Amino acid sequence: MARYAPTIARLVSELGKLPGIGTKTAQRLAFHILSLPREKSAALADAIIEAARDTRLCSVCCNLTDTDPCEICTSTSRDRCVICVLESPRDVASIERVHEYKGLYHVLHGTISPMKGIGPDQIKLKELLARLREDTDIEEVILATNPTVEGEATAMYIARLLKPAGIRTTRIAHGLPMGGDLEYADEATLSMALEGRREI
Repeated sequence: MARYAPTIARLVSELGKLPGIGTKTAQRLAFHILSLPREKSAALADAIIEAARDTRLCSVCCNLTDTDPCEICTSTSRDRCVICVLESPRDVASIERVHEYKGLYHVLHGTISPMKGIGPDQIKLKELLARLREDTDIEEVILATNPTVEGEATAMYIARLLKPAGIRTTRIAHGLPMGGDLEYADEATLSMALEGRREI
């Protein structure tokens, strides 16, 4: 790393620890922050401190929130008969951006991955099962884990656990993206697209 004043070097080092941020990007961000008027850089620092201090997991759905239960869990306009199970809080933001889904969520905070030493007890699966036992209004669980080996394995594991309960369990469709060409799709994507076909 280039020689900087210790305060700048620390800022670059901390920014470089963020995912997807290399040394050069960290340097650019650091110098951008330092070029801001002091009140703007202070507002950024305050926002980081406030988010770190006040954000916690919702006691119902395990999503990140600053109120407990979160706004989605307490909303009277949501369909309380459906829960969409996701891997991470980022996935909730992605689904909400579409404005199509009106049900509730449950965030697992990971997937089952024996290779990484992550079992069912290391994700928020116990919380999901307890929630389903307590809430008799739930009629459907949508498994929306990512289409990875771990995501598929986690979805299948949850589906097997829920089968005896008689709760309808569905899996989001996977396949070709809008605007995509069949020519460039891999075998797994084409296979999932064929399996997930629907009548029109």
